[in-house]
Amino acid sequence: MDAIGLSGAEWFAVLRIGLGLWWLESWRHKDKKGWFERGTGIAWAADVAEKHRWNAVRSGFDLVVRPRPRTMAYVVVYAELALGLGLVLGFLTPVALVGGLLLNLLYFTLMIHDWAEQGQNAMMALISVVALFAVAWQSWSLDAALGLFR
Repeated sequence: MDAIGLSGAEWFAVLRIGLGLWWLESWRHKDKKGWFERGTGIAWAADVAEKHRWNAVRSGFDLVVRPRPRTMAYVVVYAELALGLGLVLGFLTPVALVGGLLLNLLYFTLMIHDWAEQGQNAMMALISVVALFAVAWQSWSLDAALGLFR
């Protein structure tokens, strides 16, 4: 593989780290007090789910999220932090990539009416797939340093 400036594996590491920074920014800009104390994030998602065109999204939200809003707020917020740290550090990278892909697909499905959210989640999902199949933990990662996922 020809590449400019860095090796191919290093460019894929750049892509992986960039995706991790995107997840960290998603975590950083959340109003944690609002999410954890006032339930604003889950309340917003509940409003979106209530109006969703697909019954499966409405009933799935009612079954999984609505009964446990506080727990789900912690799951969402700390999942974004864990994904970001895992990808930036290259630790348990394939797990982080698959987890991020699943979270992006959930966000994409919930926000089917919002073009901006769809674009962001589609691009993040695409980067996850590319990084996964390019084995983007070969360079600049704790996984490579520890000999994981060879």
